[in-house]
Amino acid sequence: MEAMSEKQTTTSAAFLATLKRDLLIAFKKKNDIVNPFMFFIIVVSLFPIGISPESDRLTEIAAGVIWISVLLASMLSMDNLYRADFEDGSLEQLLLSPHPLFFLVLAKNISHWLVSGLPVVLVSPLLAYMLALPEEAYLILVLSLLLGTPIMSLIGSIAVALTVGLGSRGLILAVITLPMSVPVLIFGTLAVQSTLNSQSPLGYLSLMLVMLSVSVSLAPLASAAALKISVN
Repeated sequence: MEAMSEKQTTTSAAFLATLKRDLLIAFKKKNDIVNPFMFFIIVVSLFPIGISPESDRLTEIAAGVIWISVLLASMLSMDNLYRADFEDGSLEQLLLSPHPLFFLVLAKNISHWLVSGLPVVLVSPLLAYMLALPEEAYLILVLSLLLGTPIMSLIGSIAVALTVGLGSRGLILAVITLPMSVPVLIFGTLAVQSTLNSQSPLGYLSLMLVMLSVSVSLAPLASAAALKISVN
């Protein structure tokens, strides 16, 4: 029992150390944080200019615009997940670690979401206001993004892990990630639209919660297996 408890403590320490390390590296490389965030804001801001500034028209498309922009911004930040670790050799050290790779990969995914996903979620009500989305839909929009953006990060982690050893992987990442991310986009948009139509969004949010639970359980395992294949 003592040996098992000590192992769990060591694994927890390794998880926290990996999380802290990735956050420190991310904050030292400001561009990795700013670029996806600014891309998200710019894409959303261009829709009123390109389509119509009329509030009624913007209200109809607001949820879809925000979710599409989130997906594109997420893909822009994906390549940073394992690239630096692969280039400096620390990814190999991660794979050789005696600790379960599941938890180390999960720590890296959480760090990636905190850096690239959470800022997008926090700024979404401001952009929703710019797109004339009614105030009663703000809470559901934020909740759906809180559930959906981690799923996108976890799905993207698998694609990045599969292609980390390739020189040019932008198109391959899109081909792998987009089909698996579309259900998240659909359910997130429908949750907001159901609120606007005076219907309950709980069904769509529940589906997203199930998807998040499955992603947290399986995606780190798939990413770990893909990293072993790609690096070896």
